[in-house]
Amino acid sequence: MLSVALVTLGCARNEVDSEELAGRLAADGFELVSDPQDADTVVVNTCGFVEAAKKDSVDALLEAADLRDTAGHGGKAKAVVAVGCLAERYGADLAASLPEADAVLGFDDYPDIAARLRSIVSGEAHQPHTPQDRRKLLPISPLERQPEAPVAAAPRTRLDRSPTAPLKLANGCDRRCTFCAIPMFRGSFISRRPSEVLDEARWLAEQGVRELFLVSENSTSYGKDLGDIRLLETLLPELAAIDGVDRVRVSYLQPAETRPGLIQAIATTPGVTPYFDLSFQHASNAVLRRMRRFGDSDSFLTLLGQVRDLAPLAGVRSNVIVGFPGETEDDLEILCDFLVAARMDVTGVFGYSDEDGTEAEAFTDKHDEDEIRARTEHVSSLVEELTAQRAEERLGETVEVLVEEVSEDGVIGRAAHQGPEVDGTTMLLDSQAQVGDLVRAIVESTEGVDLKARAI
Repeated sequence: MLSVALVTLGCARNEVDSEELAGRLAADGFELVSDPQDADTVVVNTCGFVEAAKKDSVDALLEAADLRDTAGHGGKAKAVVAVGCLAERYGADLAASLPEADAVLGFDDYPDIAARLRSIVSGEAHQPHTPQDRRKLLPISPLERQPEAPVAAAPRTRLDRSPTAPLKLANGCDRRCTFCAIPMFRGSFISRRPSEVLDEARWLAEQGVRELFLVSENSTSYGKDLGDIRLLETLLPELAAIDGVDRVRVSYLQPAETRPGLIQAIATTPGVTPYFDLSFQHASNAVLRRMRRFGDSDSFLTLLGQVRDLAPLAGVRSNVIVGFPGETEDDLEILCDFLVAARMDVTGVFGYSDEDGTEAEAFTDKHDEDEIRARTEHVSSLVEELTAQRAEERLGETVEVLVEEVSEDGVIGRAAHQGPEVDGTTMLLDSQAQVGDLVRAIVESTEGVDLKARAI
């Protein structure tokens, strides 16, 4: 029996992919181990989103390569294999530039992952794929993409015991944002059928999961290829009603597609967390149009007003890109004014960088790196101050905390307005709660976006 360790980088969608790969491997006789040093094969699920993520992925592959079993030194590993977005996006070019990896596998290799790994470990050479625009693999019309019979879901094996788990709603994206390469290597948008999502949700609940984190490249598009763009509104109550599930959280909403019915479903459905992960990216209409996105400061603030009318304590997070080609000082001021008015709990700030194959890569009116860095630092400093103020507004608020970690440092979890990994945490003071407990507490102090609360 060969052992395998999966190292996952990037977003929650990648976490689901890793657990599906783990399920396929376990079903085909591989032993899953958590520590790469104990594995015959190390599979690194890479991220290919932005330059920093690509570097982290390459570093992880090089670190795994140091564990390879070589003459007289090294570890147990017989093979190091790259999968995931970076591997799919660059294929043969990545294999040529990174000989430390024994193979680079694309998404089309996933159904036969066990056979691929066995052949690589046995010394057979794997021919890496030549990347292609995966949007061209499917019909243009969303309704023509779904097969007549449902496609069997890949088996899934949990790789941790967290009480929170990502649950994939869909794959791919149909938007054509000028800065983003994701649709090219993830492909066009395909919804999972509701029955498949519900079955996996029930299985996760049986594994002890108390919070379902719904993920996709664009959750507001869910159901459009199934003939019902409002399908998410009807699916949410069914997910929330599953025995053992206390929270359902939706991620990645496109502001231009966030309809009133969806706002109401997220804000008012029992068991669904009033949490709005809205991908604004900017607030200047001129910049957004160059990004091939829609909206402006006024429309975004109206949207946030609709959210808070229904759920005054709702959590709101977003990301913005600073220094986009053609961004003027006035555009930057519009963005900063919007951030002040929006009162969001968390805002990720990214300095613009060219992405291979995107339309923006060919734009000519670009800022130099020093200017982008200066603008990014300015907005980041403002956001740090604003989000700390927003956290302070929650002093005295009663929050419900899902405990995720108990250690010498204390009992750590997340309140309803805090999403996994990126939105800060809540420490429970003088608490004896255990992982998986849901604890009502009152916020007593803050540290940046993080809260400290005492159980009621």
